Amino acid sequence: MSACISPERLNRVRLFAAVCLTLLCTAPTPGDVGGCGQPARDLDADAFFQEKRRVDCSHCRECGIRTASCEAACSEDAPPSEGFPSGCYPLVHDGEVCLRALDDASCDEYRSYVDDEAPQVPSECNFCPPREDE
Repeated sequence: MSACISPERLNRVRLFAAVCLTLLCTAPTPGDVGGCGQPARDLDADAFFQEKRRVDCSHCRECGIRTASCEAACSEDAPPSEGFPSGCYPLVHDGEVCLRALDDASCDEYRSYVDDEAPQVPSECNFCPPREDE
């Protein structure tokens, strides 16, 4: 039994490796698309904040949280959309991830999100953190 690989087999292995490498190197990076195969689309601020208010109100009621933020979220008089900061353009996928994180938050976590004095922002919802040069 010979330990040598035939030149023909070696060429096939090289061709297979080259094809695999080409496919891996030409595939889009995760940030090039909207995520999970979705096309990249800007997140609609009005739709996002309306859904966020619904999630906030639901958690406030479920967890018995009574803050001004909760009252605003559950108010029948919906304030105009907050909008995103200038120069911030989150994608639809970013909004989906944020809302999923809010839905999955515990009552203790949610208390920190709707605190009137020092509300926390889940990392999944921090779409456009301030840059150091600002």
